[in-house]
Amino acid sequence: MDKHKILIVEDDLELAELTSDFLSKYEFQCFIEPNAELACKRIVEEDYDLVFLDLMLPEMDGFEVCRHVRSQYSGKIIMLTARTDVIDQVVGLEIGADDYIPKPIEPRLLLAKARAYLRAPELTEKESAPETLSKLSYNGLALDRARRKLEINGHGIHLGDLEFRVLELFFTNPGKVISRDMIFKHIRGIEYDGVNRQVDLLISRLRSKVELDPKNPELIKTVRNQGYVLACLADS
Repeated sequence: MDKHKILIVEDDLELAELTSDFLSKYEFQCFIEPNAELACKRIVEEDYDLVFLDLMLPEMDGFEVCRHVRSQYSGKIIMLTARTDVIDQVVGLEIGADDYIPKPIEPRLLLAKARAYLRAPELTEKESAPETLSKLSYNGLALDRARRKLEINGHGIHLGDLEFRVLELFFTNPGKVISRDMIFKHIRGIEYDGVNRQVDLLISRLRSKVELDPKNPELIKTVRNQGYVLACLADS
């Protein structure tokens, strides 16, 4: 079986090489790029399944790299940062990163994250699920579960992996209020601790992509003290 390809964008070459050596012992083929501008080019032009992207790069920061490539790269981007400010995490998620990992890096955590994000590869056209199961649509939203794509009135919308999984959860539970705990457990496999803001950030990101006015959402509604509901399916 071919190994998954990972690009490590990190200017600390010693750290990058240690990370690469560790992950290469498993089911991954790792490549290193310390230069942010070259990283932008490689991410778009070369076939990587996942990118580990350092936030603090000398030429341009990880935010700029992510913003530059996100519309052209459909793989997973996980940001690495030594900064602990919540705002950095918010910005990273808002511009399209799929996740973030704090430094100092624990190699086993990187391994677990890589495996989690690459565990279920996208289906090819020949392998796609039956039409009735793989494609869901309502009120201008069309969700292709086999190819993990979203279209709104025929226009393709890029979704990060977690964004797609949350929207898929709404579509497969039509008209039901989905609690934060249900969403968190769906994307992380663990119980919600009542503190982590990732669910709210994901909902905010989804609204920015599917709502005409994200500040006054008409599709993804908040149900006070309960959770969220996809309003266009509430009466179906």
